[in-house]
Amino acid sequence: MKHQERGISGIGFLFVAVILAGAGVLVAQVLPTLIEFQAITKAANKAAEGGTVIEVRSIFDKAASIDDIKSISGKDLTVSKQGSKTVVAFAYTREIHMAGPAYLLLKYDGQSK
Repeated sequence: MKHQERGISGIGFLFVAVILAGAGVLVAQVLPTLIEFQAITKAANKAAEGGTVIEVRSIFDKAASIDDIKSISGKDLTVSKQGSKTVVAFAYTREIHMAGPAYLLLKYDGQSK
């Protein structure tokens, strides 16, 4: 009786390991930008409590210095009114160098609640 062997070959395992390692490196580089995006959204919500544009930008800059936000500053915000509510909007991009001439471009945008 012959039994057929099952499983993954050495070459197959190496191929899967390289793919998983590449995905892990990508996730490790993208995760900090997602955490920063959440911090920016939180700071924009806090800044929306300001009454004037200068006050909104000042509140955002203070929150940005506390949360170590480097991608955007108060001068990059778009401040508008919707009824009696102040809305703080933002948009920015982040480039992550992958290998050689390859870059991953992440575009973030959002606004206060």
